[in-house]
Amino acid sequence: MTVDELVRRFSIFDEWEERYAYLIDLGRKLPTLAEEHHIKDNLVEGCLSQVWLVCALTDDKIVHLQANSDSAIVKGLIGLVLMVYEGQTAAEILTTDLSNLFGELKLDSHLSANRRNGFMSMIGTIQNFAQQHQ
Repeated sequence: MTVDELVRRFSIFDEWEERYAYLIDLGRKLPTLAEEHHIKDNLVEGCLSQVWLVCALTDDKIVHLQANSDSAIVKGLIGLVLMVYEGQTAAEILTTDLSNLFGELKLDSHLSANRRNGFMSMIGTIQNFAQQHQ
């Protein structure tokens, strides 16, 4: 899904409560991350909540992502990131800017700066992985 598609999808929600419910629903739909991946090496630095992120590269250079959090709203934020980055090549990830997504989805006026920082930390971790594997 492109950033523009994601922004269009969120634009149908007029009220914050609807966006919040959609975020929570995205988090509920995340595939289960196996307990063996809930380790310190997979923790994303810069998140107040615990976020475990596993990045993998297939032989055909496609990036696959799995993640989990101990926070329902953060799981939803993970869902947003995965909607855009999952199944992309490293080069595609590096050319897809999500730095303004938080504001474009009108999350910045309702979620704390700490949530935004965690969101950006997830993006940074994925982009660092892509940089190493392009």
